[in-house]
Amino acid sequence: MTSTSQSNTVVDVQAIETARSLRKLYFTRTAFSVVWVILIVLFAKTSMGFASVLLIIYPAWDVIGTFLDIRANHNSRSKTPQYVNALISSITTMAVAIALQKGVPEALIVFGAWAIGTGLIQMILGLRRKKFLDGQWPMIISGGQSMIGGISFILLAHDPTKGITSLAGYAAFGAFYYLLATFRLSNTINHGAATV
Repeated sequence: MTSTSQSNTVVDVQAIETARSLRKLYFTRTAFSVVWVILIVLFAKTSMGFASVLLIIYPAWDVIGTFLDIRANHNSRSKTPQYVNALISSITTMAVAIALQKGVPEALIVFGAWAIGTGLIQMILGLRRKKFLDGQWPMIISGGQSMIGGISFILLAHDPTKGITSLAGYAAFGAFYYLLATFRLSNTINHGAATV
């Protein structure tokens, strides 16, 4: 076996390992988003207090999801986008909690700004990963939609009930894209396994 073929085999094995880890993570993120959507739909109009707690939980979960993403993609040369995302989501979690002391509209504005920032980072990560992994177009599209969603949350902040309810659609689309990405990642796993 030549050094080139050995190098390609190592890359393929790493891609398969990363794809499997990301697929598991994406399934987990899908499940979380589905549960979150159900809860926000049930309580947005009946219990603003519980809905407010859900506003804090969402970016907090993103911090956890980001560190799981770093672990799943440990062969990546640069993890700067993930660390920046984790920092932004950590700050957002605290900012949403503080903003809720003033009111839900303020929290929605913070949430909207966060969705714009993390959407941009998700697009960047997807564009970088698509060079060696299938299943990244859903993540790129999801990042773009997150940015659009963030703008809508800011615009709807004057109507807290409608604003919080719109978050359900945001999270539901996110769940759909994560689920779609899990199936697309199977291409990398199956193709890579066939060539190793």
